[in-house]
Amino acid sequence: MLEQRYRVDALLARGGMSSVYRGLDTRLDRRVAIKVMDERFAADRSFVDRFEREARSAAKVHHPNVVAVHDQGVDRGAGGDLVYLVMELVDGGTLRDLVSARGALDVPLALAILEPVLSALAAAHRVGLVHRDVKPENVLIGHSGEHGTMVKVGDFGLVRAVSSAGTTSANVILGTVAYLSPEQVTTGNATARGDVYSAGILLYEMLTGVTPYTGDNPLSVAYRHVNDDVPPPSRTVPGLPPALDELVVRATRRDPVARPADGAAFLAELTHLRTQLGVPAVGIPVPEPTLADRTVPVTPVELERARAWTPPADDSARSGELDLAESTRPATPVPAAAALGNATVVRQVPAGFQAAGPQGTRAMLRTDLDQLAQQEQGPPSAGIPQMHQQLAPPLPPPMPPPPRRPRPTAPNGQPRGGRGTVVLWSIAAFLVVAIVAVTTWWFVDGRWSTVPDVSGQLNSEAQEVLRENDLQPKVEYRADNEIESGVVIGTEPAGGTDVLRGEPVTLVVSSGKPKVPDVRPGATVEEAEQAIRDAQLQPGLDDGINEHSDDVAEGRVIRLEPAAGTPVSVNQRVEIVVSKGPAPKPVPDLRGKSRDEAFQALEDLGFNPVELGQEFDPGVDGGAVVRTEPAVGEVLEAGTDVGVVLSNAITVPDLSGRSAEDATAALAELGLQINVQALGGTGRVFGQSPSPGNRVEAGATITVFTIP
Repeated sequence: MLEQRYRVDALLARGGMSSVYRGLDTRLDRRVAIKVMDERFAADRSFVDRFEREARSAAKVHHPNVVAVHDQGVDRGAGGDLVYLVMELVDGGTLRDLVSARGALDVPLALAILEPVLSALAAAHRVGLVHRDVKPENVLIGHSGEHGTMVKVGDFGLVRAVSSAGTTSANVILGTVAYLSPEQVTTGNATARGDVYSAGILLYEMLTGVTPYTGDNPLSVAYRHVNDDVPPPSRTVPGLPPALDELVVRATRRDPVARPADGAAFLAELTHLRTQLGVPAVGIPVPEPTLADRTVPVTPVELERARAWTPPADDSARSGELDLAESTRPATPVPAAAALGNATVVRQVPAGFQAAGPQGTRAMLRTDLDQLAQQEQGPPSAGIPQMHQQLAPPLPPPMPPPPRRPRPTAPNGQPRGGRGTVVLWSIAAFLVVAIVAVTTWWFVDGRWSTVPDVSGQLNSEAQEVLRENDLQPKVEYRADNEIESGVVIGTEPAGGTDVLRGEPVTLVVSSGKPKVPDVRPGATVEEAEQAIRDAQLQPGLDDGINEHSDDVAEGRVIRLEPAAGTPVSVNQRVEIVVSKGPAPKPVPDLRGKSRDEAFQALEDLGFNPVELGQEFDPGVDGGAVVRTEPAVGEVLEAGTDVGVVLSNAITVPDLSGRSAEDATAALAELGLQINVQALGGTGRVFGQSPSPGNRVEAGATITVFTIP
């Protein structure tokens, strides 16, 4: 029992981060599905808080194709805390069960399943909720009524909740690698267009029976999402309509801007395509985890439509041109229905492919992905440094020996100057050899110096070593998670490289762990993102943590999380908390205040005051506020119009001692009537009704009593 209410029964599924059980809500006597998160998350307060927020967000999505969230909580017991989520129980199986049992699905069935999936995503995207982990395991197909079928999408928001837990960090890729969008792999940002990408992969897998990318490990699959384009499914299953190929390719573009904007846009394109191709509506078989071939009966009319439909033989149904040189297809289309007793066609997985199989949400380091990218590019080239190759000229040719001449002779027949000539030629030969040797040494080796390996040395020591090798040190500081501040990480060019003597060599010195930059409140999001990148960190935006602020304008930065100055790991994600503008506030009580005072008070609260006219109120002086619309205490967003109704009451003046003529004139000026009651002839006023100070409506009659 969880919290003495939910009875946990049979295990339905187990994943890397949670397990799902069949259960019973004993209070309402209702069958439910209970997802219990792995116990390592229960001890993380940040995860529990985010889990509760995401559960509340998911519960707001009321849609027939979204698995309803009934409750969430934490069961605290002697054996430890259990974080759980109570959801609608779908009696059936998953899309993974269906694809595993049948292989590739025919076009009518694939579109019939994808339409409710996109409808669920569209409903979530409309309220600002992103799924982040669209995959066959999260698409449930169950029984609805006696012969009906329902398709529902589950696990909204749980990946974002897991990503906040202390067991992960910002340089972790979290999700199911076979369906991750490129931007989720590279930056971790998840948007509605990322869900569109995953849904496109889902459609590809239903049409072919396999995911577009396979690899020896999850990292290699993630690498292909970032660097490869998803091929059209007809390369694997020939005969699919070209327009369907184009839809899959467009939904899985690596550039998010080139995809449909959200689930609603993708659904609109799918509906249009279905109409163009004349794809019939078919029943959806319900897979059973224990009996994969059990299906919901399909009506004869639906079966006949599925068997009769074939893809168009020409390009008349193409929704747009697609430049694919390899997209040539056979002229004869593959039938949409084969010799089966229902509307589902079985296409065997092509040879050489392996089905992806159940794949749970995974966590991988982005640094591992970077290393994989380096392996793909190959090792750096070896040999003589490039600068050496450019600057070293070919060796000069050896000088030819001097020409032999007849030696002059003296009159007595002896050679002239014999010893002196030999010495002179010896010196000349020595100089020539020396010049050649020095020139060769200079161009080949003398003007070059080898960069010493100074990694691990202190900055000052490394600079001295470079100077000793006739090199000019240039210091560049770079953050590093492991190497202490002031210690050399390496050099650019690397140690062992030959460079010209006197050339600058960059010393890369550790500045220690990077710190979250100090971004002033009110800065733009672009300024904050640049400051974070300059600090060797990754900026992140999450609508779930944005806040209202009376001091920071809407769309501007409130603060960063973690706080400015906090030491963090290189490339760690730093969240930018953005202002949603002033928080909703209640309408104040302005009764009795002047118009100007009321307008100023409303403007100070961020409202837009509007005058709504006048009405009589005996308790409020003329020109003062009688009431507001909306009424006092109603909570409104900033910028909302608030109407102010003013009093038109007139205060009765004191007419004592005035003549009847003066009293009449004074009341007429105020818009009031007079009734003179003379006692013994007209004279001075000695009494009046209503008495002075009372408030009356315009046009009211004041009775005065006069005496001679």
